[in-house]
Amino acid sequence: MTGARDDHGPFLAAVKPLVDAMGGEMVAPDEAGTDDVVLAWRGEDVVAVRLPQLADSLDHILLALERKRGVPLSELDRKAKQEVVRILEARGAFAVRHGVETVAGALGVSRFTVYNYLNRST
Repeated sequence: MTGARDDHGPFLAAVKPLVDAMGGEMVAPDEAGTDDVVLAWRGEDVVAVRLPQLADSLDHILLALERKRGVPLSELDRKAKQEVVRILEARGAFAVRHGVETVAGALGVSRFTVYNYLNRST
């Protein structure tokens, strides 16, 4: 985001990892749309956060899990894939349209397998 005041730098630096983790985008407050969240610091609007669509968030979460594990999710063993499915379920991944299909593709398994993993975690 350009044009931010220098004294807002620490606030923006603190917020950026969270925005990045969500797959969001930081924009100037005067560019905020109706669905953006404007963040204030010391009584002044500093940045607007543009949140991603749910489907984009799922892709972002999958990439973050892959980076964290250091290997493609499809290369994980069965137990690790089950753990990933539990994490994704807790984060609401399967409430997203085509969530099961998206996760199955990332894990390199069938939809049926993902449903089995979900049933085992309950």
